[in-house]
Amino acid sequence: MSSGNVILKVRDLKKWFPLRRSLTEALTFKPKRYVKAVDGVSFDLHEGEIFCLVGESGCGKTTTGRMITRLIVPTAGHMYFKAGDEVRSITPERFMSEDGYIDIANPKLPKHVDKALRREIQIVFQDPFGSLNPRMKVYDILKEPLIVHGIGASEEERRELIYRALSEVKLVPPDEFIGRYPHMLSGGQRQRVAFARAMILGPKLVVADEPVSMLDVSIRAEILKLMMDLKEAKGLTYLFITHDLAVAAYLCNRIAVMYLGKIVELAPTEELINNPLHPYTKALLAAVPEPDPSNRFKIREVPIKGEVPSAANIPPGCRFHPRCLYMMDICKKEEPELIEMSSGHYVACHLYKK
Repeated sequence: MSSGNVILKVRDLKKWFPLRRSLTEALTFKPKRYVKAVDGVSFDLHEGEIFCLVGESGCGKTTTGRMITRLIVPTAGHMYFKAGDEVRSITPERFMSEDGYIDIANPKLPKHVDKALRREIQIVFQDPFGSLNPRMKVYDILKEPLIVHGIGASEEERRELIYRALSEVKLVPPDEFIGRYPHMLSGGQRQRVAFARAMILGPKLVVADEPVSMLDVSIRAEILKLMMDLKEAKGLTYLFITHDLAVAAYLCNRIAVMYLGKIVELAPTEELINNPLHPYTKALLAAVPEPDPSNRFKIREVPIKGEVPSAANIPPGCRFHPRCLYMMDICKKEEPELIEMSSGHYVACHLYKK
């Protein structure tokens, strides 16, 4: 799955959340049950690209992003991150691979390494109001990460960094914003502050968890344009999480489609949009509204049925088979593997079994 400079290698990543057992289940020694939010995800993230995870709510894309930022400890799997020289110099050899990658999925990483990694991997959350402290002014919100990581030798130097960060996210002049609380900002302005907070530490990788889904349509394009400008100016790599394939098609270089904790299709954006293979990908594309005014009253048939099964009770075989219009007997018994159909285009479906 790799080509070029790979900044992150995710291998068979899993996150299972245990369910509380009832007294009867405990007394009868019934096995524990789990919500399999992420159940064996693998992909490579190349330096300078925008890689997208797309899927319905509950498919595990946000959990994947939070594991990469070390906000959630994985149940199993590996995440090999190509950190900067400064981080690698303080990392014990037992946590590094021969080619210089750090396994950030290892829960035993030393605290000083974990802290240094958080400078290089940042996250922007979906809800800008919920992710900003309502009791802190913008200046203090941006100053806090500088204090935590010991950046800036003086108050004047930190002020300069804060002003520069606000200017980079187009909150100008900064003097008008540093004294405001989050509730005094619009949704778009709050999200710009969230981006400023992430960028002020100089990260290499930014996880953007549906950063425009809670914004007005008129503001979304501005935030997406801001993301592109920051990427070009700072050489960033993005993991972009969304449920909207139209946004993904506009912004991303490659798209991975997730369903019930698994990647079912992965391809370069243009290839996936023009030549979708998996029935679930086709259903997602069919649900994207057409901008043609002449079709505004036309309802297209979406090639899918039923509802998403519970992640605590995943169907046997192909986990999409209860909703698939092309279901075969093998789909109920055997889980399909992710296979490469053409250069960089992977799909997990028995329709394409070689």
